[in-house]
Amino acid sequence: MRFSVIVPLYNRPDEIRELLESLTLQTVKDFEVLVVEDGSDRDAREIVSSFADRLDVQYFWKENERQGFTRNFGFERAKGDWMVVFDSDCLIPARYFEHVVDFLDGHPDVDVYGGPDAAHPSFTPVQKAISHSMTSFLTTGGIRGGQQQVGTYQPRSFNMGISRKAWEVSGGYRITVKGEDIEFSMRLLAHGLKSALIPDAVVFHKRRTDFRQFRKQVEFFGRARVNIRRFFPGSLRPLHWMPTAFLIYVLALIPLLLGTLLWKKGWGTMGGLVPLVPFVVWHVALFVEALIKSRSLKVALLVPRAARIQLSAYGWGLLSEYAAVVLFKQRDSLIGEVRDVPEAPQLNAQT
Repeated sequence: MRFSVIVPLYNRPDEIRELLESLTLQTVKDFEVLVVEDGSDRDAREIVSSFADRLDVQYFWKENERQGFTRNFGFERAKGDWMVVFDSDCLIPARYFEHVVDFLDGHPDVDVYGGPDAAHPSFTPVQKAISHSMTSFLTTGGIRGGQQQVGTYQPRSFNMGISRKAWEVSGGYRITVKGEDIEFSMRLLAHGLKSALIPDAVVFHKRRTDFRQFRKQVEFFGRARVNIRRFFPGSLRPLHWMPTAFLIYVLALIPLLLGTLLWKKGWGTMGGLVPLVPFVVWHVALFVEALIKSRSLKVALLVPRAARIQLSAYGWGLLSEYAAVVLFKQRDSLIGEVRDVPEAPQLNAQT
């Protein structure tokens, strides 16, 4: 068997139905599906079983350990030469595995791959705005997927494949939450395994359905980045502090504008508006970019808000976690169990 699809699941029965439905449409059929229920209260067993006549699918229920170790549970039971991890809130285009097979056949030295994410036409305007913000060059610099990359690309676990060799060499996830996918990707590279971005291996990733959930999720991403530095000293780079710089810039605008507009002091009546120019230009650029790509005025109007939330929440998460854990040593950044894994020869050099 070429591929084993592993999907950790926690209280999302409706999402797994949609994901499995999309997998029945694949043009390449050489895969099995392992759905691992991670101690859910809302059991999806019957939903998964209803696909048994259309998919080679297995259902497992286990005690809650969070997503990292739940994926390991699937790895241990997979039969495929490649193990592919999807989040339960993804929809998989019909030619996904066709594109992956074409790429891997032409790159036999690759042992780890990832793919981009995009918004499905059925997504809500908020979901489309969030998807655009997370993939825009104006927010992430385009690092989340676009051009083909081979060598040091770090995939994320919502759309990631590892060879059986990579699983055996790495031992799987070391931590179960709070940056577990970043740590895993970096450690795979530290073992000397070759990774690649497959631009055509796109998934439709729902992410969060409202801005409140999105803010909470992205803040958690910022906190997780501090956790990673415990395993990879030097991995927290100036680039990761850019959202924090954005947050400080936005906060600094508030008293500056109040001083200018209300008291007409400091920078002068109009001079105080000068620092606002980059902020305005950035918003306009995001709006225009989203309008061109989405062809939806409603989505384009929501994108600047999504981008502000993305950068400010990540920046605050990273800053607050760094202050609590590193500067003031109030608590440990780790959450949950840390498992022993094979040492990576290049671990100390990996940043």
